[in-house]
Amino acid sequence: MTSENLNRNKRLPLATLEVDAEPDAAKGKMLQVGDLAKAAGKTVRAIHLYEELGLLRPSARSKGRYRLYGPDALTRARWIGKLQELGMSLNDIRAVVREWEGEPSAPGAMNRMSEVYRRKLQETRDQIQRLTVLERELATSLEYLETCDSCDPARLLSSCCACQMHACSAEAPDLVAGLSATVY
Repeated sequence: MTSENLNRNKRLPLATLEVDAEPDAAKGKMLQVGDLAKAAGKTVRAIHLYEELGLLRPSARSKGRYRLYGPDALTRARWIGKLQELGMSLNDIRAVVREWEGEPSAPGAMNRMSEVYRRKLQETRDQIQRLTVLERELATSLEYLETCDSCDPARLLSSCCACQMHACSAEAPDLVAGLSATVY
């Protein structure tokens, strides 16, 4: 056997299986699990877990019995990731998928997903509101603390009151006041 023939008998590169990266998935080519994980920004273990939970299924197997995934698998893996970012657990996502697949009508399935998304949208808006309040508190605390650079550190932590910058009547933000609060 020549060296050229030996090279041909080595494991075929992924490109030969029409598996390379995300652009190929978008073109309808099959991806191996590692390529799918990389394109989706997940680990191989996460992809296998999605399979175990019934959230994802390989489209086929290669001659070497490798799992092969179609372009929809990349879309599904990204969808799962977005739902996780919204605070849903994999079990929550599995329940959504089961409800979706078990719904007898398309309008019913769409209504169920709309309910889930509406609830998540409200939770997201509530979280944004809480974070906005926290952002203001942090900014106010920083403004307050930046004026304290000439204070005696011992006094700052024990009784920051009536200094040149802050009168006793000036109430410190909670994130500052909590530093010197007496705990019994």
